[in-house]
Amino acid sequence: MKLVRHAAAVAVVVTGGALALAAPASASVSASAPTAAKSARSAAVAAPSEAPVAKYNGACGAGHKVIDSANMENLGTTFLTYNKTTGENCVVTVRTKPGAPVKMFARLSSKTGGTATDSGQFTTYAGPVYIEAPGECVTWEGGISTYSTKGTGHCG
Repeated sequence: MKLVRHAAAVAVVVTGGALALAAPASASVSASAPTAAKSARSAAVAAPSEAPVAKYNGACGAGHKVIDSANMENLGTTFLTYNKTTGENCVVTVRTKPGAPVKMFARLSSKTGGTATDSGQFTTYAGPVYIEAPGECVTWEGGISTYSTKGTGHCG
């Protein structure tokens, strides 16, 4: 899972159970800095096991089950779903609190299925976008305002 806040340029990548934090040099913490400063910066990033801040709205349709999700602070959550019967993957980005339209997107891609994207100014959610990719890994991503998420490694 990767969480990026564009304005702060902080990135987190989780692969194979390892967590890596990358930030610009201006945001680095020296080895002599207090451990609390490092922990505070790491705590701002969504953990893979963190509960969704927004509720999945069922936009992907019947048969789709949520297989992963990623939060964007408290703004909302991007959900990856999969339908075992059809081999179809779906992504939807849902706001925690609907309101005035804001820039949002939902994106899903695979090697043979190409890329499906829904982006624009939305009040509640972006997507759903679909790709049939049985037996393939998919890349999924979503965004709200200046925040975006990216996850990889789901194979159907």
